[in-house]
Amino acid sequence: MTKLKDIAQETGFSITTVSRALAGYDDVNAETRQQIMQTATQMGYQPNGVARQLRNQKTDTIGIIIPSDETRFSDDFFSELVMGVGYAAAHLGYDLLLSAQTSADEMGAYQRIVGGNRVDGVIIARTRRHDPRIAYLKKANLPYVVAGRSAPDEITDYPYIDVDSQRGIALATEYLIGLGHTHIGFIAPPQELAYTAYRLAGYIDGLHHANLPYRPDYVVYGDLRREGGAQMTRMLLREYPHITAIVAGNDAMALGAMTTITDMGLRVGVDVSVTGFDNIPSGEHAHPPLTTVRQPIQEIGQHLVERLISLIHREQLGETQTLLSPMLIVRESCGKVPS
Repeated sequence: MTKLKDIAQETGFSITTVSRALAGYDDVNAETRQQIMQTATQMGYQPNGVARQLRNQKTDTIGIIIPSDETRFSDDFFSELVMGVGYAAAHLGYDLLLSAQTSADEMGAYQRIVGGNRVDGVIIARTRRHDPRIAYLKKANLPYVVAGRSAPDEITDYPYIDVDSQRGIALATEYLIGLGHTHIGFIAPPQELAYTAYRLAGYIDGLHHANLPYRPDYVVYGDLRREGGAQMTRMLLREYPHITAIVAGNDAMALGAMTTITDMGLRVGVDVSVTGFDNIPSGEHAHPPLTTVRQPIQEIGQHLVERLISLIHREQLGETQTLLSPMLIVRESCGKVPS
């Protein structure tokens, strides 16, 4: 392995001069630096990354902490997000510190990776009401970006990328109404999540647009899992058997709803129609394939990394807050209202 002293012997410069030239210090003139760098390249010199990081007080690492309790770590949303984040980080020369924590230890994990200077910046996913993670990172003065806005009644004063889920759920609701459905249930995400209020508002918007009444008793709150979607669907259909369509707040709960509908001897897309939100791969390959609202999860992850690295390098961001338009993906899980 080529060392600094080998380059010094080859070029005739001191080890100090060689080191400072390779590190980019401006007290080494351009001609000398060029000669040293050319020789280093020819000799196959590989710089000591750890030493460079210590000198620059950078880790070249970004962090993301995702919840592991209630099996949410295994849901496809985080799989897709981490795939996009990891791809962009590697492409831009950064490592990814991925940590899965229970909710009880989540803030401790943030304190460990931030207080221990283990990352240069952090990505937060699935914002919550009065999110303590955002408050902590603001106080720590560490660069961060967020997948999602604050709740409608809170101030969003941080860089984020989000999909207009209010409009997305409205599109799904309006589509079902266009098929003749007037009794439509809604399985909302957990109430502590910031985007739940937007999605509920979208459901109400869709009903009001068609002059249909909003019935709070048609709304139940799930847990983002298939099991929760299945349980809430059974509750809705037993209490209100005249419901002919269900809008789920995410794809996992929609897939659970489809399982329950089948188990009850009903046909998805014929007796009861179902829509979701996210457009995860498993929805496309369900039986029948799931009608859903698309948000480009992998692309969002990639753009979050690009924005975070710009913040780390103290570059001026042209855009700090981005709200993407949703797209309704129509598949076979929806059909006309049964006669």
